[in-house]
Amino acid sequence: MKIELHNWRQQFSSTILSEVIQKITHKQLQLNSIPHDFHYPAPKPGHNYVLYAHIPFCESLCPYCSFNRFIFNEAKLKSYFQNLRREMEMLAEIGYDFVNLYIGGGTPTVDLNELTTTIDYAKSLFSINEVSCETNPNHLTKDILGELKGRVDRLSVGVQSFDDKLLRQMSRYEKFGSGDQILEIIQNAAGILPSLNIDMIYNLPDQTEESLIRDLEYIIKSGAEQTTFYPLMSAPSVKKAMEKTLGRLDHAREFKYFQIISEKLSNVYQPSSGWTFSRKDLTMLDEYIVQYEEYVGAGSGSFSYLDGNLLVNTFSLRQYEEKIKSGSFPVYKIKHFTNYDKKRYRFLMEMFDLSLNSEKFQKDFKTPLIFGLFPEMMFMWLSGAFEKWENGRIHLKPESRYLLVVMMREFFSNVNILRDQARSALSKEERLMCVVNEKLYHNEFA
Repeated sequence: MKIELHNWRQQFSSTILSEVIQKITHKQLQLNSIPHDFHYPAPKPGHNYVLYAHIPFCESLCPYCSFNRFIFNEAKLKSYFQNLRREMEMLAEIGYDFVNLYIGGGTPTVDLNELTTTIDYAKSLFSINEVSCETNPNHLTKDILGELKGRVDRLSVGVQSFDDKLLRQMSRYEKFGSGDQILEIIQNAAGILPSLNIDMIYNLPDQTEESLIRDLEYIIKSGAEQTTFYPLMSAPSVKKAMEKTLGRLDHAREFKYFQIISEKLSNVYQPSSGWTFSRKDLTMLDEYIVQYEEYVGAGSGSFSYLDGNLLVNTFSLRQYEEKIKSGSFPVYKIKHFTNYDKKRYRFLMEMFDLSLNSEKFQKDFKTPLIFGLFPEMMFMWLSGAFEKWENGRIHLKPESRYLLVVMMREFFSNVNILRDQARSALSKEERLMCVVNEKLYHNEFA
């Protein structure tokens, strides 16, 4: 009875939370044009930053993905990597240094030589001691892994599901093989690099409890050090394509599926964030925006959060190149966070990392946590979310992590809307490079 009551309270709280976060985040992320006197924020002395580098090219496009991504074009890609390295130089020239580098996409490993050249160059410019990179199953070859060894510490492979029916719906079966074939590829890759993470999606419309449990069994068999289970999220730009291929999204099952994931993985993995699970004693970067409050995004379509400002780089490859070649940073939109926005953002990101540093909050915002975010703190207490408050940190109950999933789902859903707005300003050629039907692009421009 106690467990059922807690589950009911979690579901009720998450329903309210979803609506509130959606409205707050939508308002908070209304972007403004860059002012004429804009100067890129200078780094703070002694401050640790993480660098995110975006590689927006894929061999083919997935119907559910709303990130800034384009169909692979070799000439455009090579020019892009040159501009990306120049942007890194520009950051070094104004004094930035980075301890960690996260490379996302797109598919960063789509051109291995350009990728490794860029990693090596970044390490020559900055004090980088840890590199995370994303990839796809077809790039987990001995040759590619051999080149990444010593360069990449955490490789995150997008699998999404091992279920063949779902893989076909996501247009991944033809690209990467069956679930059994992907499992074998991952098993052969495990142990070559310090950490291998498997990215999964749950609450797919045609996913059943049985197929989810089978996915979890495959994860445990894989030998991967980490796995990240994202709830299915959409954006207006991909909603029609997603519903046509996957079906209509239903949030009603999400809580139950999250419980199944947490329970089935608990013997082998432990939570390291709201939706990432790591094998015992493994500490490795998973969500760079969670572990570093301030971060710099390089590349087309990347985001930065610096000195209370959200900066968005242009999504246009042409404009990105023009900006870099003119010696200007490619920021095209900005959002200045109010003091309360900053508090909420701190709360969301730190709690997603499973605890909140109340002492640091009071030091930075000159007010105790309970007064600085009274409505948010009261909601979490009434939801029974907090476990303990000790050594200046407030810790979340393990069974309350789903509330954080809801928060981040709504946050990223609104970020996806920003991406849609940025894509709407692209030229016809670049818009066609973003469409799911890549044949249309190749017929007109390749």
